[in-house]
Amino acid sequence: MPNGLPNISLSHALLSAAEMSAADKAAESLGISGFKLMESAGAAVARLVRERWTPRPLVVLCGPGNNGGDGFVAARHLAEAGWEVRLGLFGRLDELHGDAAAHARLWRGPVLPLTVGALDGHPLVIDALFGAGLSRGLSGAAREAIARINAEKLECVAVDVPSGVSGDTGLVLANAGGDSIAPACAATATFFHPKPAHLLFPWRALCGHVSVFDIGIPATVLDAIGSTTFRNAPGLWSLPSPAWSDHKYARGHAVVVGGASMTGAARLAGRAARRAGAGLLTFAVPASALQIYAADSPGAFVHAADTFAELDGILSDSRRNGVLIGPGGGAGAETAGHVLRILGSERPVVLDADALTSFQGDPTPLFQAIRRRAAPVIMTPHGGEFRRLFKSFPEKAGKLALARLAAAASGAIVVLKGADTVVAGPDGRAAIADNAPPWLATGGSGDVLAGFVLGLLVQAMPAWEAACAAVWMHGEAAALAGRGLIAEDLPEMLPKVLKSL
Repeated sequence: MPNGLPNISLSHALLSAAEMSAADKAAESLGISGFKLMESAGAAVARLVRERWTPRPLVVLCGPGNNGGDGFVAARHLAEAGWEVRLGLFGRLDELHGDAAAHARLWRGPVLPLTVGALDGHPLVIDALFGAGLSRGLSGAAREAIARINAEKLECVAVDVPSGVSGDTGLVLANAGGDSIAPACAATATFFHPKPAHLLFPWRALCGHVSVFDIGIPATVLDAIGSTTFRNAPGLWSLPSPAWSDHKYARGHAVVVGGASMTGAARLAGRAARRAGAGLLTFAVPASALQIYAADSPGAFVHAADTFAELDGILSDSRRNGVLIGPGGGAGAETAGHVLRILGSERPVVLDADALTSFQGDPTPLFQAIRRRAAPVIMTPHGGEFRRLFKSFPEKAGKLALARLAAAASGAIVVLKGADTVVAGPDGRAAIADNAPPWLATGGSGDVLAGFVLGLLVQAMPAWEAACAAVWMHGEAAALAGRGLIAEDLPEMLPKVLKSL
């Protein structure tokens, strides 16, 4: 149990720039020299280039630090393999130090100053200017070179991350003048473990195909680093496995609180909860909509819940062990009141859509209610709902940091949805999904996701893991359905996803 956090799979770790630096230092403390690590990294870049391209004129753009050192190694290996290699250095050769200087001395070709002229002839480019730890945007000759790469659409290979991109946030950094730029790369070579930037949109698209290379850092160093950011995939979590002796109540009884006008949202969520494994489902809905829910969902209980007393009556059955509220409920004081009433019970709760927007004026009562309870709360906002609830958070922090800030501020597990959905917990854990196809952007898909989360929660799956698993299952179901997907298809794809596991 690294870091005192439960159910962590370090094989899925995404490393920040500081954590990667710590991994390098830990490897060196075990007797693996930085010189050898740099040799392995540069050789891996050269191998990637040789596997993806035939020999052609090549330019290696080297920066003044270790990323540039990797570039010198890659240039040497490719030149020794017979490639025509030109090397441009941002900075001065006599200012290099450490392992980068040592590898620069092994390079037998000329070292040219970095200018846009180094890119004449439409060459293949290796971007070894700056790595994941860059803290400011590109300027001067480096910026001009990257601008030409983009303008001429030169094929480019990034070492670690495309120069100008923050490895921790995935954002393209701005320089002192407010300008930001990074190369659009065909491929990226990174080392030991991926970085958050490799999974975070919109700048994930700049990385192209990402290859992660083993350069000799032992996996055991992760124990000391204690990463808390992960790629969301099986192995990070395990789904509940029903026993032969289980009955429907043993598999959990989900409650979905629905509305009277947009009934489809709650009905989608309810079907998703059942497909995710919930043994039973109750819809708590306005009396005026009872027949709609009953006709659509013959396997569910349907009860009126117009008043607090009626809602309390539904929740008085302790076997109903998880609640979702928000899809199609309508935003306003009535929904806010129902949310606070539900949070007063000690069962897991999923808050989506209108359950969040109802607190956009002042989220303080919501956060206070969450913090007063022991049972977990999972919030599933899309970008607009998130901004309405967390108005003061700086956009420039990046999606990963925003989700973590929201989890810390609210006390809830936050599922910040999108093509790169982030699941962040108050305990600091965060997972980034990279399996969602673009056709998942369709009306109702978020309601299905909320239902998947609920279905796993009522089976007593730990809340953070349940949120992560639901997000991954959601993406896989969409991928199986293919283009033309509508939200109704997602629950029907889930049995195939579960079978694949």
